[in-house]
Amino acid sequence: MATQDRTSAGYPEAKRLDLVGEIHGHRIADPYRWLEDFDDPQTRSWCARQDELFARWQARWLGAGACERLRRRLATLADAGSVSVPAWRGERRFFTRRGPGQEHEVLLTAGPDGAERALIDPAALDSSGSTTLDAWFPSLEGELLAYLLSAGGTGQSQLRVMDVTTGETVDGPIDRTSQAPMAWLPGGAAFYYQRQLAHDQVPAGQEKYHRRIYLHRVGTDPDRDVLVFGEGLPRTAYPVPVAVSRDGRWLRLDVDWGARIDTHLADLAAGGIEAPRFTVFQQDVDAISAPSFGRDGRIYVLTDREAQNRRLCVADLNHLDYAHWHTVLPEDPEAVLHEVAILDGGQPERPLLLALRSRHALSELTLHDLATGELVASVPTPGPGTITELREHPDGGPFAWFSYTDDRSPPSVYRFDARTGDMTVQAPSPGGVEVGAVEVKQVTYTSRDGTAIRMFILSPAGQPDRPRPAILYGYGAFGSSRTPVFSALRLAWVQAGGVYAIANVRGGGEEGKAWHRAGMKENKQNTFDDFHAAGDYLVDQGWTTRAQLGIHGGSAGGLLKLDLH
Repeated sequence: MATQDRTSAGYPEAKRLDLVGEIHGHRIADPYRWLEDFDDPQTRSWCARQDELFARWQARWLGAGACERLRRRLATLADAGSVSVPAWRGERRFFTRRGPGQEHEVLLTAGPDGAERALIDPAALDSSGSTTLDAWFPSLEGELLAYLLSAGGTGQSQLRVMDVTTGETVDGPIDRTSQAPMAWLPGGAAFYYQRQLAHDQVPAGQEKYHRRIYLHRVGTDPDRDVLVFGEGLPRTAYPVPVAVSRDGRWLRLDVDWGARIDTHLADLAAGGIEAPRFTVFQQDVDAISAPSFGRDGRIYVLTDREAQNRRLCVADLNHLDYAHWHTVLPEDPEAVLHEVAILDGGQPERPLLLALRSRHALSELTLHDLATGELVASVPTPGPGTITELREHPDGGPFAWFSYTDDRSPPSVYRFDARTGDMTVQAPSPGGVEVGAVEVKQVTYTSRDGTAIRMFILSPAGQPDRPRPAILYGYGAFGSSRTPVFSALRLAWVQAGGVYAIANVRGGGEEGKAWHRAGMKENKQNTFDDFHAAGDYLVDQGWTTRAQLGIHGGSAGGLLKLDLH
């Protein structure tokens, strides 16, 4: 748009500076770099004028009455709230819930009698709403709780420890921590955690890097914590203490390099908790292998090594090298294995394995014999949607818990009983909302190179008249899948008469590792082609017209907007 046209339309002017940066040997003009400094008064002024311009146009599109109706409907749908799958520690469970009218989730606990008690309510801690609960980790016995809070939207967490029985803070705050997992030792006297080096120990500008793993004893000075891992690592390494086995003997530690994850195990009985002797479990391998400690003294490995859609292996802790891994659950070439839960402990009669897979972005559950991997039963799911947070009780038993949601159903927590095959709702969505008449279809269309791509289409049910205004959304990056989820924004748009489509383009994880690789680096054009073809499909099939089609994407998905702009 010419300068005169922009001015007449009310667009705020942005000054162009003579700035050039050098990236990988190429000189790149960057005249608007000043807009990256949000603390600059000029940037704030420019953003405020942009907001004013949008508000004026929004009023023209909808009118004051329509905006208010949309706002009320969004608020009603958002009040469906959320509830998490319980983390069990003995007879005590920990979980979060956000009810109607609440902005933040509240962390609660409940004992054998089922009585609930709030442990951390961010809104009670800070009425401004700017304090968030970033992560929480109960000790193996459930008597202590480590949790991370950040204030003011900074994302800079501080770690504290609470006595669960009394609610009193018994340790902390510890600064320079992050939302990375931490690993409690049995008894609750100590834990391993990630912490950044003090700012005066690193070069200027590198304060967000240089992470190390320390052993912290509850109630002691964190500046005297013992460094156990990370000395000499490159500044961008991201080490994480994932878990300690329930008997306290083994520590699992991962190092995330961005493109790959290396995994190390340490026998704490050999080196002691202050000087773990790490053994490489997997390193410099183009695959993800996530080991977990079984109650039977073995290690179970969910891996995509030589299995694009992942398989489950088992290994003896005394023979950890890859040659001794044994496949329990083979790869399914058409469904991606995400999580497993081991159901044992005397009930049922034989140990069983509950497996969670997704087939073309829709979740499915199967029950297997743990020893042989033999299929015992296909487990009906609550619907064609998304299951996450599959968990077992750490002490064993016949039960598994998971969260279920789809495009019309807010998240609820279900319990599965392996003895009977029964599935019951343990915790429904906190807010009862009427979703209304919304139809969801999964369709298949063809991309530019002939690849079959799947897409979910949400539309007003019982209203066959087309075309309609439509929004097309996609992501296609980092192996992240876009599966059915409850979304107030999408439902409000559809109930207002629009169509909303979610394309499962390459670069995501909907069809496994190969699908991810087919949309990254030198293959990134496939992601754009898939998204473009999705728009063509919506127009060709009469869902919308080119004039009525809008596109949406954020973060890596924002690149797709450049393709169809």
